[in-house]
Amino acid sequence: MSDIIKIKEEYINKLKDNLDLNNVNQLKSELFGKSGIISNEFKKMGSVSAEDRKKFASDLNSIKNELQILIEKRIQDIEINEINLKLQNEQVDVTLPERSFNRGKIHPVSQVIDEISSIFSEIGFSVQEGPDVENEYNNFTALNTPDNHPARDMHDTFYLDNKKEFLLRTHTSPVQVRTMLSSKPPFKIIAPGRTYRSDSDQTHAPMFHQVEGLHIDKNINMGHLKGCLNYFIKEFFEVDKIRMRFRPSHFPFTEPSAEVDIGYELKDGKIIIGEGDKWLEILGCGMVHPNVLKNVKVDTSKFQGYAFGMGIDRLAMLKYGINDLRAFFETDYRWLNHFGFDPLDVPSSYRGLSR
Repeated sequence: MSDIIKIKEEYINKLKDNLDLNNVNQLKSELFGKSGIISNEFKKMGSVSAEDRKKFASDLNSIKNELQILIEKRIQDIEINEINLKLQNEQVDVTLPERSFNRGKIHPVSQVIDEISSIFSEIGFSVQEGPDVENEYNNFTALNTPDNHPARDMHDTFYLDNKKEFLLRTHTSPVQVRTMLSSKPPFKIIAPGRTYRSDSDQTHAPMFHQVEGLHIDKNINMGHLKGCLNYFIKEFFEVDKIRMRFRPSHFPFTEPSAEVDIGYELKDGKIIIGEGDKWLEILGCGMVHPNVLKNVKVDTSKFQGYAFGMGIDRLAMLKYGINDLRAFFETDYRWLNHFGFDPLDVPSSYRGLSR
C-alpha cells in the first residue's frame, strides 16, 4: 500500500503543474484506464490475504476517489479558464440583453393588389399605372362626364388650382384614357392604384385604392364581361361557385351600366361569400360608352368593349374580416402585425406576381 500512496502523491504534484486539457486527460488515462495504475491495483485484490483484503480495498477506493475528484476539478478549472480567456479576447458582454427587432409584414392592401394582378394576368390582362395628379380632361371630360355632374363638385373632388384644371384623381379610369390615347386597340388592362375623394367614415377614406379593368376588341359583349367577373370573384374569394347578378345602374362612361351583386350569408358574425340568399354590392361595370371611345380616337364601328371598377380596400375587408377602413392608414404596428402577411408565408391564393 505504501507504493500506491507514493503514486498518489506523485500524481497530486503533477496536477499542480501548468497543464492543458490534453495533459490532464493523459494523467486520467494513466491512472484509471483499462491498464491504468489504479485499475491494476484492483486486479491484485485476489492475492491479498483475507484479513488484509478489506482494509486494502477501503484504502484503495479512498485513494481512487481522491484522485478522481482532483482530476475532475482540474478539468473544470481549465475549461473555465478557457471560457474566461475567450470572453476576454472577443470582448463580448454576455450580460447584455438581446437586441429587439420587429419582423415586417405585407400590408393587406399590397397583398390584395398582388392577388388581383395575379388573377387577371392569368386571363391575359396587363397591369398599367398612371399619375395621382391628373388633368380635368382625363379624369372627367374624356370619360363622358358632363360639366354639371356632382362628381365634379368641390365637396367630392380635391382640386389643386382655382381653375379646376388639375386634381387628385377620383378613380383610376384616367389610366384607361392614357392607355387608349397612347396606343391602338385591342386593349386588355387593369389599373390598380390610389384614388382621392373628400369623404371619411368607417367605410370611406379620403385616400383609398381602386382597380379598374378595360377590355376593348372586336365583337366584345356583356357575356364576356360576366365571364371575366365570374372567374375573378371565384378565384379571389377561393370558392367553387358564386351567385352573381347584374343590377341596372348608371355611369357616364358606360352604357349599359350595371352594379354587380354577389350572394352571401352570415355565419357566426362572419360574411361567407358564395352562399346564402343575401346580396352584397361589390363593383360597378358596363360596356364602354361610344363617346369615351370617340374621345380617345377608337373607331366605334370596329371596336367595343367593357370596363369595370372595384374598391381594393373593401375587397380586403371582405376577404380578411377587417371591419374598419380607417385602420388601414393609421400605421398601427399592432394592427399590421395582426392583419398583415408574412412575406415568407403568404396565402395560397397569392401567385407571386410582383408589380
